[in-house]
Amino acid sequence: MTTPDFVLDLREQIGHAPLWLTGVTAVVLRGDDVLLVRRADTGEWSPVTGIIDPGEEPADAAVREVLEEADVVVKAVRLVWAHVLDAITYSNGDEAQYLDLVFACNWLNGDPAPADGENLEAAWWPLAELPPMNDSFTRRIRSAAESFGPALFTQRLPVDLPELV
Repeated sequence: MTTPDFVLDLREQIGHAPLWLTGVTAVVLRGDDVLLVRRADTGEWSPVTGIIDPGEEPADAAVREVLEEADVVVKAVRLVWAHVLDAITYSNGDEAQYLDLVFACNWLNGDPAPADGENLEAAWWPLAELPPMNDSFTRRIRSAAESFGPALFTQRLPVDLPELV
């Protein structure tokens, strides 16, 4: 996947040290179908994902990433899940961890195509017949397709609230 210039600039300063980044997952829905891309780096199917640029609104990042990666115009309609992904060490030794913001997006225009070289394919898949993919991606898709209430969040540790006086 293409690394944003601001991350490359940071890497010049910090080397391979852990880097905390914020990313988006854009789950694009069109009726009972979801837009998926087959990633060039792993060959796996996934929703569109990407890193939020400095100063960029998260919903705008989701819309931008879909246009850049799949040549489809969408509208981000709601934040459905905020969660932290497991830490990762890339093959070059760079370490990173991501806060992932999952957006449900509605298709507006365009036929899916791998637009920027980050993906091998882009296509609509029936929600009931998703291809094999990482469980994390399946959960993100399901959260966007099935949740219409407030955004979900992941809480790993119990929180002790002080007693109200």
